[in-house]
Amino acid sequence: MCSAVKKCGTYGTEVLERDDGGCYSQGGKKGGSSFRGNFGKRNLHHEHGGYELPRSHHQQDDGNVEMRDVHEDPPVRHTPYTIRRNRRRVKWHSEDQIHITVWRDRKPPERAVGENTRDRTMGSWFKVTIPYGRTYDKTWLMNSIQSHCSVPFTPVDFHYVKNRARFFVQDASTASALKDVSYNICDEENRKISIFVSPSAAPYSVQNKLKPEQMQQLKLTMNKRYDVSQQALDLQKLRFDPDLVGCDMDIILNRRNCMAATLQIIERNFPELLSLNLCNNKLYRLDGLSDIIEKAPKVKILNLSRNELKSAWELGKVKGLKLEELWLEGNPLCSTFPDQSAYVSAIRDCFPELLRLDGQDIPPPIITDIDVPQLIKPCQESHNGFEILKSLVLQFLQQYYLIFDYGDRQGLLDAYHEEACFSLTIPFNPEDPASSSLREYFKESRNMKILKDPHVRRQLLKHTKRDIVDSLSVLPKTQHDLSSFLVDMWFQTERMLCFSVNGVFKEVEGKCQGSVLAFTRTFIATPGSNSSLCIVNDELFVRDTSSKETQSTFSIPMSTPCSSSVPALSQEQQEMVQAFSSQSGMKLEWSQKCLQDNEWNYTRAGQIFTLLQAEGKIPEEAFQQTP
Repeated sequence: MCSAVKKCGTYGTEVLERDDGGCYSQGGKKGGSSFRGNFGKRNLHHEHGGYELPRSHHQQDDGNVEMRDVHEDPPVRHTPYTIRRNRRRVKWHSEDQIHITVWRDRKPPERAVGENTRDRTMGSWFKVTIPYGRTYDKTWLMNSIQSHCSVPFTPVDFHYVKNRARFFVQDASTASALKDVSYNICDEENRKISIFVSPSAAPYSVQNKLKPEQMQQLKLTMNKRYDVSQQALDLQKLRFDPDLVGCDMDIILNRRNCMAATLQIIERNFPELLSLNLCNNKLYRLDGLSDIIEKAPKVKILNLSRNELKSAWELGKVKGLKLEELWLEGNPLCSTFPDQSAYVSAIRDCFPELLRLDGQDIPPPIITDIDVPQLIKPCQESHNGFEILKSLVLQFLQQYYLIFDYGDRQGLLDAYHEEACFSLTIPFNPEDPASSSLREYFKESRNMKILKDPHVRRQLLKHTKRDIVDSLSVLPKTQHDLSSFLVDMWFQTERMLCFSVNGVFKEVEGKCQGSVLAFTRTFIATPGSNSSLCIVNDELFVRDTSSKETQSTFSIPMSTPCSSSVPALSQEQQEMVQAFSSQSGMKLEWSQKCLQDNEWNYTRAGQIFTLLQAEGKIPEEAFQQTP
């Protein structure tokens, strides 16, 4: 690796410049590097007598140090270990394992011939690095930094290096303002975002900027490739365009200077561009193309086929585009997915409005009514907000299992989204006699460790609400013990709520009547009508219970359908059951069930009964027969 040692007068530091435009800083200040670790904490660097400990593999940055003062030379810092005359400083940089020894004398070394003497001027370049920046949306990240920065700036060469986001700015005042932004921005999980600023050589796209005559020739070439009627620009195999080759121009779109020039021409000359074809350009990364979000925001069709993109993560760099059609065939990333549905799902994560992929229509995305109530934002969750969500989830579960256990399960259609998914899994070994109680569920089980046939796997994944409810309807009749339920809400956004429920149930008919089983059910839901929830994903896991679970369940005996008496309850509870039965018209056992499900809260049980009756969700057999 070619490198040169350069003296930066503004900082009084030695800088090892790298081919990629980065640099390693020496001297100046100790312990100036810090960034967020896995838990959002700042790590400390320790130095002993001028020796800096090597970084761990979690800290393998690129030698950047946080810029403490971008205007003046740092004051002399006295330490008890200072040697008066010749002082040696030794540093290790673990990323490239470079060992640097610098001898300093009282007399500063002479400047190298041709060195830039404008380090103290406004023409200096600075590299800005955001650790873990790849985890954030580029548009959100840059807008957040711009809004917090006291000086307007134009980022140059925004790109990613491993987990870091990086760009360059010009002039010291901008660099100082950006340094002040560090730890003043919080992400959605309330973690502070750190920003490191360090002096740098000019970025690659600036050092290798196309000359005016080259820009003019590239513009003429692109004009020939533009279809005005379709507002489409065809740049496939651009490097081999005869006009460019004839002018001895090597336009390689993987290079940031070439992509930057191309996007600049698009912005200035084709502002209404709708379709862009970048097929066959050997693109293996999309850092340079990320600026298209600002330069050509109206693009709806993007052709990236027959390039060298290896990961769908690259597409995240342009996910700000509202694409309706995308071509990716012929890229290595296409073979990284187990099946077509996984491929479509991953691409749609980046482009939710996508309608066509590789020339094929894809199913429309699940979009909920924008007018339905929104769930509470995680960052706004308060005690009151939690109680609202808790009440919503518990009410939903009560209604769901009342129909599941005692009604016609076709009544669950309204609980599911039109394009919802459902799967059932059991840990069943056909040769194990102890698992005989799970035999009824075996034919519907979708254990991917056992199932090798992709057709069977797809068949067992129920898709659309009618398939789901039909599948639920053939499962054995059950009675769930709501008192055994453990409920957890583990993820929520404005538009989605994820929660799981664990509990036990017993089968009330069939070969295994009376057997008690345990279950775990995971729901992903969106806001539905009538302030309820709409299930978009439902996963059910059924297993045998332990002896302890079996003994502790159904501790309050339930009446059988043929019984007209009330089980042994307290005097107050018996009176409540009698009163509820009289007012609702339901049989005693159904009245007791409703009260138990609502923890003997008479008012709430009445509200639930009224709501379910109005929706026609209480079966006829629950009511007393009039003579």
